[in-house]
Amino acid sequence: MSDPRPGACQVIFAVNPIISMSMQVSCILVISHFFHLLLKPLGQPGPVAQILAGFVIGPSGLSMIPKVNEFFFPSVAGDYYEIMAMQARIVIMFLIGLEMDFPYLIRNLRPVSIIAGSSCLMCTFFAIAMTSFIYDVTDSHDHAVIMGTIITVVLANTSSPIVVRLAADLKISTSDVGRMAISSSLLGDFYAVILLVIVTASRKHYSGMRWVLLGILYFIIVIAVIILNAHLAKWLNRRNRNQKYLRNTEVLCLLAIVFVTATGLETMGFSSIVACFLIGLMFPRGGKATRTLLIKLTYAVHNFILPVYFGYSGFRADLTSIDSLAKFFVVFVVILLSFGGKITGTLAACSHLKIPLNEGVLIAFLMNLKGHVDILTIGIAAQDRKANPLFCNLMISAIVLNSLIWGLIITFMVRRESDILGYRHIAFESQSPDSELRLLTCVHGPRSVGTMVGLIAASKSSESIPVAAHLMHLIELPEKTNTNLMYHQKEIDEISDDDEYGGNDVVEINEAVDIFTAETGIMIHQVKVVSPLVSMYSDVCEWAEDTRASIIILPFHKYQRIDGKLESGKEGLRTTNQKILRHAPCSVAILVDRGLTAGASHVSGSESLQHVATLFFGGPDDREALGFSKRLGMHHHINLTIIRFLPTPARRELVGVNFDTKEKDILMAIPDSENDADAGVLTDFYNRYVTSGRIGYVEKYVENGAETASALRDMADMYAMFIVGKGGRAQSPPTIGLSDWEECPELGTVGDFLASPEFDLSGSVLVVQQFRPSKSEKNDP
Repeated sequence: MSDPRPGACQVIFAVNPIISMSMQVSCILVISHFFHLLLKPLGQPGPVAQILAGFVIGPSGLSMIPKVNEFFFPSVAGDYYEIMAMQARIVIMFLIGLEMDFPYLIRNLRPVSIIAGSSCLMCTFFAIAMTSFIYDVTDSHDHAVIMGTIITVVLANTSSPIVVRLAADLKISTSDVGRMAISSSLLGDFYAVILLVIVTASRKHYSGMRWVLLGILYFIIVIAVIILNAHLAKWLNRRNRNQKYLRNTEVLCLLAIVFVTATGLETMGFSSIVACFLIGLMFPRGGKATRTLLIKLTYAVHNFILPVYFGYSGFRADLTSIDSLAKFFVVFVVILLSFGGKITGTLAACSHLKIPLNEGVLIAFLMNLKGHVDILTIGIAAQDRKANPLFCNLMISAIVLNSLIWGLIITFMVRRESDILGYRHIAFESQSPDSELRLLTCVHGPRSVGTMVGLIAASKSSESIPVAAHLMHLIELPEKTNTNLMYHQKEIDEISDDDEYGGNDVVEINEAVDIFTAETGIMIHQVKVVSPLVSMYSDVCEWAEDTRASIIILPFHKYQRIDGKLESGKEGLRTTNQKILRHAPCSVAILVDRGLTAGASHVSGSESLQHVATLFFGGPDDREALGFSKRLGMHHHINLTIIRFLPTPARRELVGVNFDTKEKDILMAIPDSENDADAGVLTDFYNRYVTSGRIGYVEKYVENGAETASALRDMADMYAMFIVGKGGRAQSPPTIGLSDWEECPELGTVGDFLASPEFDLSGSVLVVQQFRPSKSEKNDP
């Protein structure tokens, strides 16, 4: 009778790599979390702590202990680790493509290509120059050309996942510098992947014709999957019309397509990095499919996959192989030339593109982060018998040390240049209507969503003007609740569909946004915030700063009833608006929604013209309202008229300025003083937009607030929306007396009158407040 124990031992031995890998992953997560808590007060981002955690567990740290080394590095565990890394790369690159600002990449393809190409080209020259030296020191027997290609990958590659995560942690991912670095790093990754294909071809000894045929098949498969995902996503969106998100089985089906495709491409001998990124990049934007994938994947990737992936990169480094001065010099030269190639190539490109020196230096440092395609290339090379293990160990050590060193330096640079790289609000009065507009609109329910998206559509006057629109659903979390949230809940971090918060409102809001995106092509980024009303303002202000919003648009705390009257909502909503006005890092507007408003016709597809009036009394808030109105005035479905109120004693001789408008000729009073801020802004506005006939201009002369109120009543039914500044102006005759019945000071004198029950107005009102840094306090009094 045979002894069953050897078979049992074999089973245990076969399972052991999985057990050791699970323990390794757990240790990386725990230790990386510890380092993150330790380094976070020093301003260090997550990737640095995670690479350091893997480094500590690896051969240069705890694994120097024989028992630990036996457990973490069993002889048959290599394949398991490679499979784990491949699966992590698939999910990471798919999510990066899904989150990528594709319009920005298209708009800036030329500068991004110049930066990436220049840095990669310079690193290639350095790699060629140092190949013979490393070949002699490591005593390699591999082909010199292949070794040179591997060194080129090590020097030229930029790890886009590390750049994306580091930029997000440092809060520069939405800045011009951060977006330029992320886009350039992706192109650098593509260059490294091309070199990786060359290394793979040399190892598999395929003929040239076979590689050409496989390459054609590669692109056919990727294009077929992109088309399949487009049709499948649209079908799933229609199928789940009454649900918040897709079901878990449907999400699994979408991910299975990506995994099967990526695995098939890897089996063919191609890296799936570019394919996964392209599949994510071309996945249909908008709808429940994309929204669900972003929510599900973001939490898993940021909290589990990326820490393990970065930790595994640090885990691969073995500094014990650096046991001589010559080997240390090799590592030092690789790190030095990698930095030299990136800094030289990037600064040369930035000088050509007229990018400031300090921004160019930061982009160069970000482009020098490694640990992605380069480690994969070395792993493939190490599988060949001709490969020199010493060369592979030295290259991986150089890669890990490079990312640790420059990651720390980048953090120091960002903190040092916080005044330049930080969020800087630019007033609308000095903005060009052709510049990028970043909007943060807030809603408490589905009632005001239509008007908010109408404003977003109206702000985008043409297809060429970039608009980054965010819709924040604010949900009150009762102070006394039985639900224990794992964290301050935002939808971007959710791991399940929680019907307790938002309920059917979420479904209605999602449906409205999806219809809007389908009809206009404008992508709206949604986020749901659940917090007590007392602290809700901080979430709004923090999100505005993270997204570098140009303006926050808030719903008025009163809502319109069926009979047209405004009815007060919760007092806490009004308090939240008042706190945001005090603490916001940008301009703020409060929308008094009365239904159909500017831009609504664009959403509905109607060709009717919407009439909008901007009331100008003077002061910084009115100038800001005028600056925001410029964008609406460029829209082909909006007829904008600027109505300036002046005291009667200021009437002077008018100089006629005739130009052809849709309604009538308009008279413009030449201002007496060009040094006056209001007169200067109005003169520039008049010369740019009124004389061309695109925007109308009217002056109203009034004695006091009573005449102003009478003039406003006369035009109550003429406009679908009134835009006015909150205040900040000196007391003047046109507004004297209007504040006698002031009910809502947060709207200002004129805005409060337009929203008052005594004023029979059919149009909506947008009250704008310019950013006031002197009133931005850190703590609410």
